[in-house]
Amino acid sequence: MSSVHEVSGHQLTLLRGGEEYFPRLLAEIHSARNSIYLEAYIFAADKIGRLVKEALESAAVREVSVHLVLDGFGAADFPIAWIEEMNMLGVKVLWFRPEVARLSFRRQRLRRMHRKLVLIDERIAFVGGINIIDDRIDEKNITRLDYAVEVQGPVVTQIAHAMHKLWQLVSWTSLRRSGTRVKKLVRQKTMQREVLFLIRDNLRYRQNIEHAYLNAIMHAQREIIIANAYFLPGHRFRNALRDAVKRGVRVVLLLQGKVDHLLMHYATLALYEELLEAGIEIYECTQNLLHAKVAVIDCEWATVGSSNIDPFSLWLAREANLVIHDQGFSGALRESLLYEIEHRSRSVAHTDWSRKSFWLRLLARGGYALAKFLAGMTGYVRKHDNI
Repeated sequence: MSSVHEVSGHQLTLLRGGEEYFPRLLAEIHSARNSIYLEAYIFAADKIGRLVKEALESAAVREVSVHLVLDGFGAADFPIAWIEEMNMLGVKVLWFRPEVARLSFRRQRLRRMHRKLVLIDERIAFVGGINIIDDRIDEKNITRLDYAVEVQGPVVTQIAHAMHKLWQLVSWTSLRRSGTRVKKLVRQKTMQREVLFLIRDNLRYRQNIEHAYLNAIMHAQREIIIANAYFLPGHRFRNALRDAVKRGVRVVLLLQGKVDHLLMHYATLALYEELLEAGIEIYECTQNLLHAKVAVIDCEWATVGSSNIDPFSLWLAREANLVIHDQGFSGALRESLLYEIEHRSRSVAHTDWSRKSFWLRLLARGGYALAKFLAGMTGYVRKHDNI
């Protein structure tokens, strides 16, 4: 069940998975009166994708100004026929870094638009990790475990500013004119400590999300719970977690238990021994496909967003997270994560991991070495941050 929380003039609704997210999203799109901005890394041509497409088209027919930004890699399979139909009905569609040579290796190709943001009428926004795709993986009822937040309140001004700015940037690089003016953001009036909107880009905000994590971890006193689909942090992040354990803080990681992304899966396994030896608890999500990028610290600090904890999200991609300082919201997210840990995951014991086969260890080390090589090849990784 989704939970609603009043936090410092904001109304925050925690949404678990597409089952809770898409009905709310579609309802708001259908009720939009003035404008819609939607940014998606993946926009699948499945049942959910069609529902969202038709809702956007319906809004455009009602003369709502509809703007859709798709990532050129993640949404590369988006049907051309759909784009033509949407354009004909008035939906404006732009591509962020469209793929023109899929087999080439250029470091710019890794700089993706990984945000999952929606803005309706400048008054309500959705922030999280959920793509426009059916959550149901197969007939066995395996679904993606993910979260989003529906938010109203002062922070929506910041979200609107970020989305307008990206639309203008992509319009300019596409040699188009959007006609959208970027409003000046007055930070002192819109930014509040209790609800923060953080972005990561390759200009002014390169480390905002990582620094928010590190600051919260370094001040943790009791408990850290992190659920992340692709977990491959750098040395600073791992050191911060180890230092927290030494202070007596319980550190719990909920990680991917199913092979989704081969490279990241085996690269993460290479960290298990180090993390387990440090006293960090590891649980693998087994009954669902983990796609979440969330954390709760001391049941007072929480984050929900699009950023994985790996070099490609933290150092390369455009990401967006909400950070909430509130016991009620943090408690609801913590309760949901603990349920997943206790009922739908398996614990990884150090003794069990130490008995893993030679071939699995070899695959893990190979994956880690390749991920480290690729991160280094980008030229964006600083020496002290390397994995």
